[in-house]
Amino acid sequence: MVSEFDLIRRFFTRSTPGAMLGVGDDAALLRVGSGMELAVSTDMLVSGTHFFPDTNPFSLGYKALAVNLSDMAAMAAQPRWATLALSLPEVDEMWLEKFSAGLFALADEHHVELIGGDTTRGPLNLCITIMGEVPRGAALRRSGAQVGDDVWVSGVLGDAALALAHVQGHMQLAAKDFAACTSALHQPVPRVALGLALRGVAHCAIDISDGLLADLGHILKCSNVGAEITFNALPASSTMQRYLEQSLGKCCVLAGGDDYELCFTVSVEDRSEVEKIAANLGLLLTRIGTITAEKQCIVRAADGSVINIEEPGYDHFR
Repeated sequence: MVSEFDLIRRFFTRSTPGAMLGVGDDAALLRVGSGMELAVSTDMLVSGTHFFPDTNPFSLGYKALAVNLSDMAAMAAQPRWATLALSLPEVDEMWLEKFSAGLFALADEHHVELIGGDTTRGPLNLCITIMGEVPRGAALRRSGAQVGDDVWVSGVLGDAALALAHVQGHMQLAAKDFAACTSALHQPVPRVALGLALRGVAHCAIDISDGLLADLGHILKCSNVGAEITFNALPASSTMQRYLEQSLGKCCVLAGGDDYELCFTVSVEDRSEVEKIAANLGLLLTRIGTITAEKQCIVRAADGSVINIEEPGYDHFR
């Protein structure tokens, strides 16, 4: 019979040269670089809540780490180490092989070392804690937005939510459109390089996990400011644009979640710096609005009217 330790040794134990001590002891030992602060974040993915039980395990391993890397990006931190807590209903070695392959494919891309964790029997549940380094005082916090700042987002918005709406039967997408959106849902690209490039340029940042309006709302609350957003400025893929006239399409872009793009604010004087970053990274960065003194978030249509969205984003307890 395969034991818990057999699973850890076979699927999740690798060399960790960046840690003083990795997998195999009661705790890992880390040494943070001189002048650095340690950034730590935890995200949990629960079967039936965050993903469907039949989700491809490679994509699931990839996404489990991607959502954590996205948090590091939002803090302008360089990701370094991660731990994994994994609850499994049964031992399925083929599933574990694919899951760990997806996890390590992204970990290798970003030079992240898995340094420990836990496994147990129970409902399928994945919990990763990620740790990274950021120079002292250089982390991007949600509380830094200033009145007059430009509001920017990376990439395009809404594709993941569009794919999920199709799977849940809320919308009917053409087969080619669903295929075009599924990678955004299952394998989002964490904007780590962008987060690092925004050090000293952006005033604050957040990753868009629960929806643009919900996550921007966190910035506004922490910074004690408001914002005005231009709907027509929101970046949408060619697929998404075909559904923007539908009310649910608008909701996908504004409040759908699962984008894992960065929303950040920058002073007007630094627009050219953002444009340079976009060019250097080959990444679409779009200015979508302005930070205001009024403590509310207003979304305006092309004719100046206000677009009202009842739910600004995903909430686990609503």
